[in-house]
Amino acid sequence: MILFQLFLTFLKIGAVSFGGGYGMISLIREEILSHGWLTEEQLLRFIAVSESTPGPIAVNMATFIGSSQAGFTGALVATFGVVLPSFIVILLVAALLKKVMKHARRCAALNGIRPVITGLILGTALILLLSTIANIQTVHDAVLLDWKAGIVFAILAASVTAYAKFRRKPFSPILLLLLSGIMGVLFYL
Repeated sequence: MILFQLFLTFLKIGAVSFGGGYGMISLIREEILSHGWLTEEQLLRFIAVSESTPGPIAVNMATFIGSSQAGFTGALVATFGVVLPSFIVILLVAALLKKVMKHARRCAALNGIRPVITGLILGTALILLLSTIANIQTVHDAVLLDWKAGIVFAILAASVTAYAKFRRKPFSPILLLLLSGIMGVLFYL
């Protein structure tokens, strides 16, 4: 039963998510917490690990969550569920791309989806920020500041801003992950 639930849940996430992995995080969070498969804290850790490992974040999340719930088979089923819709859509788009892009209404509809994707990503970022720094998961939770997380966030934000200003190019995501991992070890051990 759990394998079927994992497949259907990640199939749904893969089918209705636009904007790549970051757009999927809000849907993954909602589904995983509603099923009770992970706590908010565990989910944040899974996101961090998924972000730190090679590959698309949605695929990594599906693999990790499937593995945590039903072992190797769960990982396969959840991963297959999340990639199946994209695989089918890519095949269809590749076959119909020239016809689809000729119609102004279809292009306009795709352009209309972009702000929603941006909103999903920003909303998820805000939720993750509040739950990490202020330990807020619902509107009724009291603010319980994690000063260590706040300092790490402030140092990272200042580093990225200063680097972009002086070097005139974006900070490497790989270096950002390494720096945050080092600060995590320093602050939390």
